[in-house]
Amino acid sequence: MLTEPLGALGLDVEAVEISPAGKRRVLRVAVDKDGGVTLDDVADATREVNRVLDDSDVMGEQPYTLEVTSRGVDRPLTLPRHWRRNADRLVKVTLADGSAVTGRIVAAGEESVTLEVTGRRRDLAYDGISKALVQVEFNRRSTATGDGADEEGED
Repeated sequence: MLTEPLGALGLDVEAVEISPAGKRRVLRVAVDKDGGVTLDDVADATREVNRVLDDSDVMGEQPYTLEVTSRGVDRPLTLPRHWRRNADRLVKVTLADGSAVTGRIVAAGEESVTLEVTGRRRDLAYDGISKALVQVEFNRRSTATGDGADEEGED
């Protein structure tokens, strides 16, 4: 119900979750788009989700609280667009064989991703990846600042 109306706003629906919260329920809708989601995008999405829900009886009579959020870095990368939208971010990838690799996303296509791992590029097919998470980086220095620091950053 939400995919088309939010798509018209340029947003992708990444997750819809309903969880109990006392006598109420919490409906969480996570959205994303190329370039990231702004507060205005979240406000527009909230209005649109409210409109869609008000026009239907999908939530029934029990009261609920609506939360519209961005995708967040804690959600796994599962689709090519997730990889593309996180270009230049550090990711930890668990491969189908159980091994793990951490690297920076250099490029992302429809079938595979290219990571920079300890100075070397490594191509990984999505179907060979069992799990991938963006790593939160604090104090990341960039060569764009002219400080000559390594782009691998610091955790």
